[in-house]
Amino acid sequence: MRFSTLGLHADILAVLDSLGYQTPTPIQQAAIPEVLAGHDVMAGAQTGTGKTAAFALPLIERHLMRETTEKAIRVLVLTPTRELAQQVHQSFKKYSQGLGLSAVVAYGGASINPQLEALNQGCDVLVATPGRLLELAIKGLIDLGTVETLVLDEADRMLDMGFIVDINRILKRLPDTRQTLFFSATFNDDVFALSKTMLKQPKLIEVAPRNQAATKVEQRFFEVDNSRKAALLAYLIGAKNWQQVLIFTRTKQAVDALTKELEKDGISSAAIHGDKSQGARDRGLAEFKTGKVRALVATDVAARGLDIQQLQYVVNFELPYNAEDYIHRIGRTGRAGQAGLAVSLVSSKEKYLLKDVEKLTGEHFNLQWQEGFEPNLLAQEETNSPSRNTSKKNLRAKALGQTGSAKAKRGKPRRR
Repeated sequence: MRFSTLGLHADILAVLDSLGYQTPTPIQQAAIPEVLAGHDVMAGAQTGTGKTAAFALPLIERHLMRETTEKAIRVLVLTPTRELAQQVHQSFKKYSQGLGLSAVVAYGGASINPQLEALNQGCDVLVATPGRLLELAIKGLIDLGTVETLVLDEADRMLDMGFIVDINRILKRLPDTRQTLFFSATFNDDVFALSKTMLKQPKLIEVAPRNQAATKVEQRFFEVDNSRKAALLAYLIGAKNWQQVLIFTRTKQAVDALTKELEKDGISSAAIHGDKSQGARDRGLAEFKTGKVRALVATDVAARGLDIQQLQYVVNFELPYNAEDYIHRIGRTGRAGQAGLAVSLVSSKEKYLLKDVEKLTGEHFNLQWQEGFEPNLLAQEETNSPSRNTSKKNLRAKALGQTGSAKAKRGKPRRR
């Protein structure tokens, strides 16, 4: 199948041809006709399979078919992180080159003035994080009454980061009659529950087994004492000559600490997390992409918004408390059908998190030992907890920046 068979405008096909895109991916083949038909859609596909184009292309098509040229926010795309907002915004611009569509991005952690200036010049598609969008709406700086299509990109992460309150406040400002699209690589029970309140007779599209990692990503798991993780990581990067490595930890403090340790071992590194300014995050990512730094250490704030072509290596320095985040982390490699390697360093205390990943993916993973870094079985950390579920809930809340149960109940979002 080719893009020309999906009913897209000739001008869009010309843009795609100039970009070298000829054959749509399975998620694009399935979703584009449904979005064009005006249906609500709930679509899931592996990370790196072209989900953004699956909703961007038909929405650009609708823009071209609109008789009026008046600028108004017709499409609103909500994303959980700044990085993902930037990525989606760039995709709309790339796919609509020369087609007269105005796309604007708005997110917190950056000056609001340039974003306002862009909005005032006219906006057809607004890509935003919930917090900044509400700020603009509450101050009366934008009108959401013209929105025809709402897209929740990475809907599961929205809920996990505590954005449900913000989403509900945003929904009150949108027209009741609209098209609503959910796109994500993973769907959990909370997302399905939310879909029942927001979507009307949605078309469910799943082009691969739910919550499955990309098939060309090799997954390896090393058992190692927590105190020796940094040393093992430095050894793997150096001995294997890995030149571009994306590394995930659970907390901002762990990111900063690991970055310093890698620098001490002679591995140039940059850090990305919620306490970093947007400028610092952009610089770190740019230095990583250009090869100025060898390792990029990040919290899960980066798992949903980094699109690095030909990234070969992802390392889980710590397994995530949310098993779905494992899928998104390792999905940063193996994009667009390429091969990749995902390495996880697992301490004795994290074995229950590995079981959660196995349960989610339906796979069994064997732990291996690296010579010289074998775990000390006689001095292994105690892994049994009298209240496993409560402990896990509290740890996840801490990792997400929710310092108390009251904040967690209110759904207070972490910094974006």
